[in-house]
Amino acid sequence: MQPKHSWQDETIEADAHLSLHSVNERFLQPLFALIQRNKVWLQQAMDWPQYVNKPEDTLKTLRANYLLHHRGFSKMFMLVLDGELVGVFSFNQMEAANRAAYIGYWIDEGAQGQGVIARALEAVIAKYSREGSVRRFVIRCIVTNEASNRVALRNGFTREGCLRQAEYLNGAFHDQNIYARIVGSAQTMP
Repeated sequence: MQPKHSWQDETIEADAHLSLHSVNERFLQPLFALIQRNKVWLQQAMDWPQYVNKPEDTLKTLRANYLLHHRGFSKMFMLVLDGELVGVFSFNQMEAANRAAYIGYWIDEGAQGQGVIARALEAVIAKYSREGSVRRFVIRCIVTNEASNRVALRNGFTREGCLRQAEYLNGAFHDQNIYARIVGSAQTMP
């Protein structure tokens, strides 16, 4: 059952092969299957995959994120590469007053190393900075997540520091690097 809202789904075309589609229940089955296929791998960097055991778990997340996305509190996009769902890209939190967005993402283990996240980052940064709704883009990742740390640095993010024991994962607290990329002028909003 689709929520009864007049909200338009969003699509961001990163390039001829990669598009980002706003969260929608139509992605339920492929998203659930993708999570199950990558569960062990995802669990190395995120806590939530262990709690996704049936399609209804994914459906609850999709519905909640649909509302948050369209109300502007966060954004969640499905990463579609050559017609196949390969991951998720999100603004886990948006601070409207500060024009800041906290980025989260994950992709299928088999889609690693193809520049999917880099292309998605550039497309999303271009869209939201052009609109003026976000100028500070932030990535936080545990220091041992080498891939995410490389993504931040390769995509023009500056490491601003390390948050000590900021993330609880797999029974232990981990330090997080915090990276930011500021796009646009430093002038105040009108």
